[in-house]
Amino acid sequence: MSPRSDHRVRSDSPPTAAGEAVPGQPGQAGDDRLAFWARQAERLHWDTEWTTVLDWSDAPFARWFVGGRLNVAYNCVDRHVEAGHGDQVAFHWEGEPGDTRTITYADLRREVCKTANALLSLGLTAGDRVAIQLPMIPEAVFAMLACARLGLPHSVVFGGFSPAALQSRIEDAEARLLITSDGQYRRGRAEPMKAGTDEATRNTPCVEHVLVVRRTGIDVPWTDGRDLWWHELVDAQSDQHTPEDFDAEHPLFILYTSGTTGRPKGILHTSGGYLTQAAYTHGTVFGLDPEADVYWCTADIGWITGHSYIVYGPLANRTTSVMYEGTPNTPHEGRHFEIIEKYGVTVYYTAPTLIRTFMKWGEDVPARYDLSSIGVLGSVGEPINPEAWRWYRKHIGGDRAPVVDTWWQTETGTIMIAPLPGGPAAKPGSAQTPLPGISAKVVDDQGRQVGKGESGYLVLDQPWPSMLRGVWGDDDRYRETYWSRFAAQGHYFAGDGARYDEDGDIWLLGRVDDVMNVSGHRISTAEVESALVSHPAVAEAAVVGASDATTGQAIVAFVILRGGTVWSAGDVSGALREHVAQEIGPIAKPRQIMVVPELPKTRSGKIMRRLLRDVAENREVGDVTTLADASVMDLINAGLADGSPQAG
Repeated sequence: MSPRSDHRVRSDSPPTAAGEAVPGQPGQAGDDRLAFWARQAERLHWDTEWTTVLDWSDAPFARWFVGGRLNVAYNCVDRHVEAGHGDQVAFHWEGEPGDTRTITYADLRREVCKTANALLSLGLTAGDRVAIQLPMIPEAVFAMLACARLGLPHSVVFGGFSPAALQSRIEDAEARLLITSDGQYRRGRAEPMKAGTDEATRNTPCVEHVLVVRRTGIDVPWTDGRDLWWHELVDAQSDQHTPEDFDAEHPLFILYTSGTTGRPKGILHTSGGYLTQAAYTHGTVFGLDPEADVYWCTADIGWITGHSYIVYGPLANRTTSVMYEGTPNTPHEGRHFEIIEKYGVTVYYTAPTLIRTFMKWGEDVPARYDLSSIGVLGSVGEPINPEAWRWYRKHIGGDRAPVVDTWWQTETGTIMIAPLPGGPAAKPGSAQTPLPGISAKVVDDQGRQVGKGESGYLVLDQPWPSMLRGVWGDDDRYRETYWSRFAAQGHYFAGDGARYDEDGDIWLLGRVDDVMNVSGHRISTAEVESALVSHPAVAEAAVVGASDATTGQAIVAFVILRGGTVWSAGDVSGALREHVAQEIGPIAKPRQIMVVPELPKTRSGKIMRRLLRDVAENREVGDVTTLADASVMDLINAGLADGSPQAG
């Protein structure tokens, strides 16, 4: 039904007007921000109408669409089939070895119903948590949607995470079921997965069953009575299931932030507000037409991008998507472009890390393929440097496709800041403006908004529907982590630095702990990295601040040179230092430049600057267990021992 709403907000102190003019945010959602979000929610199917759009009376704990009831999986699958779109393709799936599956919306409904019935047969009831560690295979989507259908909050764990990381997440969520696979394909090899999950569940008595997808056919350890094969349990179920509705604030999933030490931090997202904003942002940012577009988000299902822009947002919008299991250079460096050509992908959404990898491989690789179908390019995960932005648009987008540079977080749930296709002229490297309905500001240490041309902290000063509802089981940690820095103002602090340009557009500067203080000047690592990568010799760069007796901190850069580049040690250091001085100013000149073969990255592609800081300050390198490839640090140290270029 289409709900009616009085668009009220209950709060001890009413929010400021949505149309307040601030740099980077014109009045975008009309005069009534809550009425705007009500209109977006009305695009979903609600079994029971809401009575209040937003209850912010217990800030910072929000309740959106109060009293409303819906089923997330019904909105993503069943309603499209019932409307006559069962034959539309939901997913073109490509396995790394070359196997494929075409899954229509009717197929998807059958598989989700069978999976839901299987979970019910295990005695699970609404509110029970389910842990999922699977590769990028269709069963991952079936499992997530089956959980949503039954009101079982899921906790998806990236397939590359260690048994210890999986165990900590299972324990924190007290999951009753783990869904995994025998193995996964990585770079042409079948790697075990079940053996790792067995190690993770050795001391987790909360796990009653382990449901195992047979993907690779490799032998696996087995515990009778606990372990169950997917194909034996799920395939035997009925493909009919009637979903029940749940409260708009019913927990949908817990997603744990990675790369931190200590107890994992479970970010909680709920149902109605999250799905409303996931669907709205997916359709708006990419300008999608469900009748014509073929969309590909290259993220892994284990990250928030996979949740919001592979599963929930696209399916709520009846999108045809591509889903790929493997690595981008298996069996060759043109694999992504081959897939784009094969399916006629029109929207391609990926990370700057991969774009820079494509740059390193060379423009001749995408040039071998017909990429003319691409109409919109997206960037996600970190600020994209202007050079990578231009390369992306030219060599993947044919110098015609707009690039939407999106800023958001696991905590925000969905995209918050991004240019819109067909909007004002794009600025390479800038996310530009908050989306309609979103309010964001750049403020100083006292929480005062800074002016044009000035830098500060990025905050969100109004609640939004897809916002996190807390840290699982730890309300105090939620308040302290996200709301204490600007508690007096009631601002959510994103942890990122940003600046307004002279037009009032927003430029992200990376995490505030990635801002260096050189002789009293705040210099962003992202700015220096962008300057380095804009030099034709550099493929990728990472910058850290190292302690310096004179300047407080000095800039140390680690660079990977482009293939075929031949430089002497002195030449490369001198040229790059002068290039940075010209691009930013003499104050940003690196004290040292080290040429390295690779950079240390987590499995999600984020550079581990902490380890590079250890190298820069001649300390023993710290814990490398979260790296995708721990041997990278050995390569860096070996290269430095061989006399890699340095400049003093």
